[in-house]
Amino acid sequence: MSQVKIYGVREHLLPIRDQLSEVVHSCVVDALQFPQNKRAHRFFYLDKEDFFMPATASERYVILEFIMMEGRTVETRKKLIHLLYERIAEQLGLAVTDLEICILESPAHNWGFRGSTGDEIKLNYNVTI
Repeated sequence: MSQVKIYGVREHLLPIRDQLSEVVHSCVVDALQFPQNKRAHRFFYLDKEDFFMPATASERYVILEFIMMEGRTVETRKKLIHLLYERIAEQLGLAVTDLEICILESPAHNWGFRGSTGDEIKLNYNVTI
């Protein structure tokens, strides 16, 4: 299980929303081996004055926060991060200084979906990769 929160300045994030979602999803499918029909993205649009950013970033600055069940190797998580930087720069022209990524993991028993807990449910993809 994985969910993605995407934060950015409204006027810059909204126009790229659909394309960014596609790119992020392609990285999740390739790195985490998710099914194509498994996507949970939430966009948080902020006003400029409500989004403090590093001096090295432009107004196109975006934060990606992945919340997922633990179990993936360090190599798998690094692969996801590297794919995101590569594809977002290539397909959206976003500078590496305008993108920050954080992966937060939680034990499967802390997740609840489809009427069960994450450690009790049978998924159609593998978490321990």
